[in-house]
Amino acid sequence: MRVVVAPDKFRGTVTALQAAEAMASGVRRAGHEAVVIPLADGGEGLLDVFGGPNRLTEVSGPLGDDVTAGWRYDGRRAVIEMALASGLMLVGGAEGNDAVAASTYGTGELIAAAVDAGAREIIVGVGGSATTDGGLGALRAMLSSRMHGVSITVACDVRTTFVDAATTFAPQKGATPAQVKLLQRRLERLVDVYRTEHGVDVSQIVGGGAAGGLAGGLAAIGATLESGFELVAEESGFADAIESADLVITGEGFVDAGSFDGKVVGGVVEWANELHVPVLVVAGEVFELVDSPGGNSVEVDAIDLVASVGRERALQDTAASLEQVVVDWFARRSITA
Repeated sequence: MRVVVAPDKFRGTVTALQAAEAMASGVRRAGHEAVVIPLADGGEGLLDVFGGPNRLTEVSGPLGDDVTAGWRYDGRRAVIEMALASGLMLVGGAEGNDAVAASTYGTGELIAAAVDAGAREIIVGVGGSATTDGGLGALRAMLSSRMHGVSITVACDVRTTFVDAATTFAPQKGATPAQVKLLQRRLERLVDVYRTEHGVDVSQIVGGGAAGGLAGGLAAIGATLESGFELVAEESGFADAIESADLVITGEGFVDAGSFDGKVVGGVVEWANELHVPVLVVAGEVFELVDSPGGNSVEVDAIDLVASVGRERALQDTAASLEQVVVDWFARRSITA
Protein backbone atom coordinates (compact mmCIF):
# COMPACT_ATOMS: atom_id res chain seq x y z
CA MET A 1 0.00 0.00 0.00
CA ARG A 2 1.03 3.59 -0.61
CA VAL A 3 0.07 5.51 2.52
CA VAL A 4 0.07 9.31 2.75
CA VAL A 5 0.67 10.37 6.35
CA ALA A 6 -0.66 13.90 6.80
CA PRO A 7 -1.50 14.94 10.37
CA ASP A 8 -1.74 18.27 12.12
CA LYS A 9 0.18 18.92 15.34
CA PHE A 10 -0.77 17.26 18.61
CA ARG A 11 -0.75 20.47 20.64
CA GLY A 12 1.51 20.34 23.68
CA THR A 13 3.18 17.06 22.74
CA VAL A 14 4.44 16.71 19.15
CA THR A 15 4.63 18.91 16.07
CA ALA A 16 2.91 17.92 12.85
CA LEU A 17 6.24 16.73 11.45
CA GLN A 18 7.04 14.66 14.55
CA ALA A 19 3.58 13.12 14.47
CA ALA A 20 3.86 12.36 10.77
CA GLU A 21 7.28 10.74 11.14
CA ALA A 22 6.08 8.60 14.04
CA MET A 23 3.01 7.38 12.17
CA ALA A 24 5.09 6.78 9.04
CA SER A 25 7.46 4.62 11.04
CA GLY A 26 4.48 2.51 12.04
CA VAL A 27 3.39 2.25 8.40
CA ARG A 28 6.85 1.07 7.35
CA ARG A 29 7.04 -1.44 10.21
CA ALA A 30 3.82 -2.87 8.84
CA GLY A 31 5.52 -3.28 5.47
CA HIS A 32 4.04 -0.40 3.49
CA GLU A 33 5.28 2.72 1.73
CA ALA A 34 4.81 5.97 3.66
CA VAL A 35 4.75 9.48 2.20
CA VAL A 36 5.21 12.09 4.95
CA ILE A 37 3.34 15.38 4.50
CA PRO A 38 2.78 17.31 7.75
CA LEU A 39 -0.12 19.74 7.51
CA ALA A 40 -1.50 22.81 9.25
CA ASP A 41 -4.73 24.79 9.08
CA GLY A 42 -3.43 28.32 9.45
CA GLY A 43 -2.94 28.11 13.20
CA GLU A 44 0.15 27.12 15.15
CA GLY A 45 2.49 25.01 13.07
CA LEU A 46 1.90 26.82 9.78
CA LEU A 47 5.42 28.25 9.81
CA ASP A 48 6.97 24.81 10.32
CA VAL A 49 5.21 23.47 7.23
CA PHE A 50 6.80 26.24 5.16
CA GLY A 51 10.29 25.43 6.45
CA GLY A 52 10.44 27.12 9.83
CA PRO A 53 11.62 30.61 10.83
CA ASN A 54 14.76 32.18 9.44
CA ARG A 55 14.16 35.69 10.79
CA LEU A 56 13.62 37.00 14.34
CA THR A 57 11.98 40.32 15.20
CA GLU A 58 11.27 41.85 18.59
CA VAL A 59 7.66 43.01 18.73
CA SER A 60 5.00 43.95 21.23
CA GLY A 61 3.29 40.89 22.69
CA PRO A 62 -0.47 40.62 23.17
CA LEU A 63 -0.37 42.43 26.51
CA GLY A 64 2.43 44.85 25.64
CA ASP A 65 5.48 42.91 26.82
CA ASP A 66 8.29 42.54 24.29
CA VAL A 67 8.49 39.15 22.59
CA THR A 68 10.88 37.81 19.98
CA ALA A 69 8.89 36.31 17.13
CA GLY A 70 10.23 34.05 14.41
CA TRP A 71 9.05 34.38 10.81
CA ARG A 72 10.20 33.27 7.39
CA TYR A 73 11.36 35.20 4.33
CA ASP A 74 12.77 33.62 1.17
CA GLY A 75 13.54 36.83 -0.71
CA ARG A 76 10.08 37.00 -2.24
CA ARG A 77 7.48 35.70 0.18
CA ALA A 78 7.17 36.10 3.92
CA VAL A 79 5.31 33.67 6.18
CA ILE A 80 4.09 34.93 9.54
CA GLU A 81 2.41 33.00 12.33
CA MET A 82 0.42 35.49 14.38
CA ALA A 83 0.46 33.21 17.42
CA LEU A 84 4.19 33.89 17.76
CA ALA A 85 3.51 37.61 18.20
CA SER A 86 -0.05 37.79 19.55
CA GLY A 87 -0.76 34.27 20.71
CA LEU A 88 -2.54 33.01 23.80
CA MET A 89 0.43 30.85 24.69
CA LEU A 90 2.56 33.97 25.16
CA VAL A 91 0.50 35.04 28.17
CA GLY A 92 0.20 31.63 29.77
CA GLY A 93 -3.21 30.73 28.41
CA ALA A 94 -6.63 32.05 29.26
CA GLU A 95 -5.77 32.38 32.94
CA GLY A 96 -2.99 34.86 32.24
CA ASN A 97 -4.77 36.80 29.53
CA ASP A 98 -6.58 40.13 29.61
CA ALA A 99 -9.12 39.38 26.90
CA VAL A 100 -10.16 43.01 26.51
CA ALA A 101 -6.69 44.53 26.42
CA ALA A 102 -5.02 41.86 24.25
CA SER A 103 -3.83 43.40 20.98
CA THR A 104 -2.61 42.26 17.57
CA TYR A 105 -0.17 45.18 17.40
CA GLY A 106 2.82 42.84 17.39
CA THR A 107 1.46 40.92 14.41
CA GLY A 108 1.21 44.22 12.54
CA GLU A 109 4.82 44.90 13.47
CA LEU A 110 5.82 41.56 11.94
CA ILE A 111 3.95 42.39 8.74
CA ALA A 112 5.66 45.78 8.65
CA ALA A 113 9.05 44.12 9.18
CA ALA A 114 8.37 41.78 6.27
CA VAL A 115 7.45 44.72 4.03
CA ASP A 116 10.59 46.59 5.10
CA ALA A 117 12.65 43.50 4.24
CA GLY A 118 11.27 43.61 0.71
CA ALA A 119 8.48 41.03 0.80
CA ARG A 120 5.83 41.59 -1.85
CA GLU A 121 3.80 38.54 -0.86
CA ILE A 122 2.91 37.78 2.76
CA ILE A 123 1.08 34.79 4.22
CA VAL A 124 -0.34 35.33 7.70
CA GLY A 125 -1.49 32.33 9.72
CA VAL A 126 -4.11 33.42 12.22
CA GLY A 127 -4.81 30.64 14.73
CA GLY A 128 -4.04 30.51 18.44
CA SER A 129 -4.62 34.19 19.21
CA ALA A 130 -5.04 35.88 22.57
CA THR A 131 -6.94 38.70 20.92
CA THR A 132 -10.41 39.91 19.98
CA ASP A 133 -9.46 43.38 18.73
CA GLY A 134 -10.72 42.98 15.18
CA GLY A 135 -7.20 43.49 13.87
CA LEU A 136 -7.20 47.14 14.90
CA GLY A 137 -3.86 46.82 16.69
CA ALA A 138 -2.23 45.27 13.65
CA LEU A 139 -3.52 47.94 11.30
CA ARG A 140 -2.22 50.67 13.60
CA ALA A 141 1.22 49.08 13.62
CA MET A 142 1.20 49.00 9.81
CA LEU A 143 0.19 52.64 9.29
CA SER A 144 3.65 53.83 8.32
CA SER A 145 4.42 50.84 6.07
CA ARG A 146 4.29 51.11 2.32
CA MET A 147 1.75 48.43 1.52
CA HIS A 148 1.26 49.39 -2.13
CA GLY A 149 2.02 46.39 -4.32
CA VAL A 150 2.11 43.99 -1.37
CA SER A 151 -0.34 41.08 -1.40
CA ILE A 152 -1.44 39.57 1.90
CA THR A 153 -3.03 36.14 2.13
CA VAL A 154 -4.64 35.21 5.43
CA ALA A 155 -4.59 31.48 6.16
CA CYS A 156 -7.78 30.95 8.18
CA ASP A 157 -8.48 27.95 10.38
CA VAL A 158 -12.16 28.78 10.99
CA ARG A 159 -15.15 30.05 9.01
CA THR A 160 -16.49 32.28 11.79
CA THR A 161 -17.65 35.74 10.76
CA PHE A 162 -16.26 38.97 12.18
CA VAL A 163 -18.67 39.91 14.99
CA ASP A 164 -19.28 36.28 15.97
CA ALA A 165 -15.62 36.01 16.96
CA ALA A 166 -16.51 37.49 20.35
CA THR A 167 -19.15 34.97 21.37
CA THR A 168 -17.44 32.01 19.70
CA PHE A 169 -13.84 32.43 20.82
CA ALA A 170 -13.43 35.15 23.47
CA PRO A 171 -14.52 32.86 26.35
CA GLN A 172 -11.66 30.51 25.40
CA LYS A 173 -9.31 33.48 25.77
CA GLY A 174 -10.40 34.27 29.31
CA ALA A 175 -13.27 36.70 28.66
CA THR A 176 -16.11 36.84 31.17
CA PRO A 177 -19.72 37.00 29.90
CA ALA A 178 -19.72 40.78 30.46
CA GLN A 179 -16.43 41.13 28.57
CA VAL A 180 -17.79 39.03 25.71
CA LYS A 181 -20.64 41.52 25.29
CA LEU A 182 -18.17 44.42 25.41
CA LEU A 183 -15.96 42.78 22.79
CA GLN A 184 -18.96 42.08 20.59
CA ARG A 185 -19.98 45.74 20.68
CA ARG A 186 -16.42 46.73 19.86
CA LEU A 187 -16.39 44.47 16.81
CA GLU A 188 -19.75 45.85 15.71
CA ARG A 189 -18.31 49.38 15.85
CA LEU A 190 -15.27 48.27 13.89
CA VAL A 191 -17.52 47.00 11.10
CA ASP A 192 -18.70 50.59 10.67
CA VAL A 193 -15.18 51.99 10.97
CA TYR A 194 -13.76 49.65 8.34
CA ARG A 195 -16.68 50.31 6.02
CA THR A 196 -16.20 54.07 6.35
CA GLU A 197 -12.40 54.17 6.19
CA HIS A 198 -11.70 51.37 3.71
CA GLY A 199 -14.99 50.84 1.89
CA VAL A 200 -15.11 47.17 2.87
CA ASP A 201 -17.94 45.45 4.74
CA VAL A 202 -16.18 42.81 6.82
CA SER A 203 -19.29 41.66 8.66
CA GLN A 204 -20.19 38.71 6.43
CA ILE A 205 -16.78 37.63 5.16
CA VAL A 206 -16.37 33.91 5.78
CA GLY A 207 -13.41 33.50 8.13
CA GLY A 208 -13.35 37.20 9.00
CA GLY A 209 -13.61 36.33 12.68
CA ALA A 210 -10.42 34.28 12.71
CA ALA A 211 -7.96 35.36 15.41
CA GLY A 212 -10.57 37.56 17.04
CA GLY A 213 -11.28 39.44 13.83
CA LEU A 214 -7.68 39.95 12.71
CA ALA A 215 -8.59 38.23 9.45
CA GLY A 216 -11.41 40.69 8.88
CA GLY A 217 -9.22 43.66 9.75
CA LEU A 218 -6.63 42.58 7.20
CA ALA A 219 -9.39 41.96 4.64
CA ALA A 220 -10.44 45.59 5.13
CA ILE A 221 -7.09 46.71 3.70
CA GLY A 222 -7.19 44.29 0.79
CA ALA A 223 -6.00 40.95 2.13
CA THR A 224 -7.38 37.73 0.65
CA LEU A 225 -8.78 35.16 3.06
CA GLU A 226 -8.19 31.50 2.22
CA SER A 227 -8.66 28.18 3.94
CA GLY A 228 -5.40 27.54 5.74
CA PHE A 229 -5.76 23.82 5.16
CA GLU A 230 -6.25 24.20 1.41
CA LEU A 231 -3.36 26.65 1.11
CA VAL A 232 -1.01 24.27 2.94
CA ALA A 233 -2.34 21.22 1.10
CA GLU A 234 -1.45 22.81 -2.23
CA GLU A 235 1.90 24.16 -1.01
CA SER A 236 3.01 20.90 0.61
CA GLY A 237 2.15 18.60 -2.29
CA PHE A 238 -0.65 16.84 -0.42
CA ALA A 239 -3.10 17.61 -3.20
CA ASP A 240 -0.98 15.66 -5.67
CA ALA A 241 0.11 12.89 -3.30
CA ILE A 242 -3.40 11.87 -2.26
CA GLU A 243 -4.41 11.15 -5.86
CA SER A 244 -2.19 8.05 -5.94
CA ALA A 245 -2.69 6.96 -2.31
CA ASP A 246 -4.27 3.72 -1.12
CA LEU A 247 -4.80 5.13 2.38
CA VAL A 248 -4.45 8.48 4.13
CA ILE A 249 -3.56 8.75 7.81
CA THR A 250 -4.27 12.06 9.52
CA GLY A 251 -4.83 13.25 13.06
CA GLU A 252 -4.52 15.92 15.74
CA GLY A 253 -4.66 16.31 19.50
CA PHE A 254 -8.39 15.77 19.73
CA VAL A 255 -11.21 15.34 17.26
CA ASP A 256 -14.66 16.81 17.74
CA ALA A 257 -17.22 18.62 15.61
CA GLY A 258 -14.86 21.62 15.34
CA SER A 259 -12.31 19.42 13.58
CA PHE A 260 -14.62 19.44 10.56
CA ASP A 261 -14.94 23.22 10.33
CA GLY A 262 -11.83 24.39 8.49
CA LYS A 263 -9.38 22.15 10.35
CA VAL A 264 -6.90 19.59 9.00
CA VAL A 265 -8.75 16.39 9.88
CA GLY A 266 -11.98 17.58 8.28
CA GLY A 267 -10.15 18.82 5.22
CA VAL A 268 -8.30 15.53 4.74
CA VAL A 269 -11.51 13.50 5.14
CA GLU A 270 -13.33 15.70 2.64
CA TRP A 271 -10.57 15.57 0.03
CA ALA A 272 -10.07 11.81 0.50
CA ASN A 273 -13.81 11.26 0.20
CA GLU A 274 -13.89 13.05 -3.14
CA LEU A 275 -11.04 10.86 -4.43
CA HIS A 276 -12.42 7.63 -2.86
CA VAL A 277 -9.37 7.08 -0.65
CA PRO A 278 -9.93 5.46 2.79
CA VAL A 279 -8.87 7.45 5.85
CA LEU A 280 -7.47 6.54 9.25
CA VAL A 281 -7.78 9.30 11.86
CA VAL A 282 -5.43 9.02 14.84
CA ALA A 283 -6.13 11.51 17.62
CA GLY A 284 -5.20 12.03 21.23
CA GLU A 285 -8.90 11.74 21.98
CA VAL A 286 -11.85 11.25 19.65
CA PHE A 287 -15.02 12.93 20.87
CA GLU A 288 -16.96 12.91 17.62
CA LEU A 289 -16.48 11.81 14.06
CA VAL A 290 -18.43 13.76 11.48
CA ASP A 291 -19.10 12.85 7.86
CA SER A 292 -17.79 15.09 5.14
CA PRO A 293 -20.44 17.05 3.24
CA GLY A 294 -22.83 14.65 1.58
CA GLY A 295 -21.64 11.75 3.73
CA ASN A 296 -18.62 9.50 3.37
CA SER A 297 -18.32 7.36 0.26
CA VAL A 298 -15.20 5.67 1.69
CA GLU A 299 -14.26 4.12 5.00
CA VAL A 300 -13.14 6.46 7.77
CA ASP A 301 -11.66 4.67 10.79
CA ALA A 302 -10.44 6.28 14.00
CA ILE A 303 -8.00 5.52 16.81
CA ASP A 304 -8.30 7.21 20.21
CA LEU A 305 -4.75 7.33 21.55
CA VAL A 306 -5.74 7.81 25.19
CA ALA A 307 -8.19 4.91 25.05
CA SER A 308 -5.57 2.75 23.33
CA VAL A 309 -2.47 3.31 25.47
CA GLY A 310 -3.66 5.31 28.49
CA ARG A 311 -3.50 9.03 29.17
CA GLU A 312 -0.09 9.06 30.86
CA ARG A 313 1.69 7.25 28.06
CA ALA A 314 -0.18 9.18 25.38
CA LEU A 315 1.03 12.46 26.87
CA GLN A 316 4.55 11.46 27.90
CA ASP A 317 5.53 9.29 24.96
CA THR A 318 3.29 10.51 22.17
CA ALA A 319 5.55 9.70 19.22
CA ALA A 320 6.14 6.07 20.27
CA SER A 321 2.44 5.66 21.01
CA LEU A 322 1.47 6.97 17.58
CA GLU A 323 3.88 4.58 15.92
CA GLN A 324 2.61 1.58 17.86
CA VAL A 325 -1.12 2.16 17.36
CA VAL A 326 -0.56 2.42 13.61
CA VAL A 327 1.34 -0.90 13.62
CA ASP A 328 -1.46 -2.48 15.67
CA TRP A 329 -4.14 -1.11 13.32
CA PHE A 330 -2.56 -2.77 10.31
CA ALA A 331 -2.11 -6.02 12.27
CA ARG A 332 -5.75 -6.09 13.39
CA ARG A 333 -6.93 -5.69 9.83
CA SER A 334 -4.42 -8.24 8.56
CA ILE A 335 -3.20 -5.75 5.98
CA THR A 336 0.20 -6.97 4.85
CA ALA A 337 2.58 -5.81 2.19
